Amino acid sequence: MGKFMKPEKVMLVLAGCYSRCRAVIMKNIDNGTSDRAYSHAMVAGIDCYSQKVTAAMGKKKIAKRSKIKSFVKVYNYNHLMPTRYSVDIPLDKIVVNKDVFRDPTLKRKAR
Repeated sequence: MGKFMKPEKVMLVLAGCYSRCRAVIMKNIDNGTSDRAYSHAMVAGIDCYSQKVTAAMGKKKIAKRSKIKSFVKVYNYNHLMPTRYSVDIPLDKIVVNKDVFRDPTLKRKAR
């Protein structure tokens, strides 16, 4: 069986506070590292999608309903379910790397 956990692959998050969300793999580590001995992936996804907007709404309400909340997190492969979809957008791997998770301000900027 080939490896299917690859970057730019769309996943469903199964566990944690983002368990209902879809995410895209930014970087995958199949063999584990010294601090995480299990196979894992760095994912980025959307936590809150934008809501429906109608013409009768005011500018303030439209601005509030148009916001999108994203997340960046490291997940064990056991907590991700792959889909058949993949995205072909360029991912900026300089902004999102493993050093981002050590500093909260860098993590907020990466989102």
